[in-house]
Amino acid sequence: MRGAMVILVAMVIIGIILYAIDVIYYRKRRQQINTDTKTTDTDEGLPAEQAETSVEDGGICCGMHTVCEKTNLSPLTGEIVYYDDEELDRYRGRDADSYSSEEVEEFRDVLLTLLPEDVAGWSRSIQVREINLPTEVRDELLMIVSELRQTY
Repeated sequence: MRGAMVILVAMVIIGIILYAIDVIYYRKRRQQINTDTKTTDTDEGLPAEQAETSVEDGGICCGMHTVCEKTNLSPLTGEIVYYDDEELDRYRGRDADSYSSEEVEEFRDVLLTLLPEDVAGWSRSIQVREINLPTEVRDELLMIVSELRQTY
């Protein structure tokens, strides 16, 4: 019984020491990193807190890295880039479920003819142009981007 009590006391003391190390060193370090990240500016002139976008795996993407730019679906700027798809502008403002099968195929054709490195940019362009992708095409787009993220 006495041996179990010694082990319990030792574990409590070790737990207190580890907690103190976490509070003193690691939490302050994380706060300092978060403060530094939010006060720096990106190349595009946006404050980092506006340019940061969450990445699926829990990391932060500032938009300044090639990998982030290729897999980030959130528009960082309001710049419209056309990928030889100007005809899709006529679908601006339509609901995702209101497309006919021919219109869905039109979106799918554009998506499948894109180069892999252009897929995320096309998605950002569609969002900036206020075009809602058909549900089926949106699911395919997310699958393609997910595969791209795994390769990087």
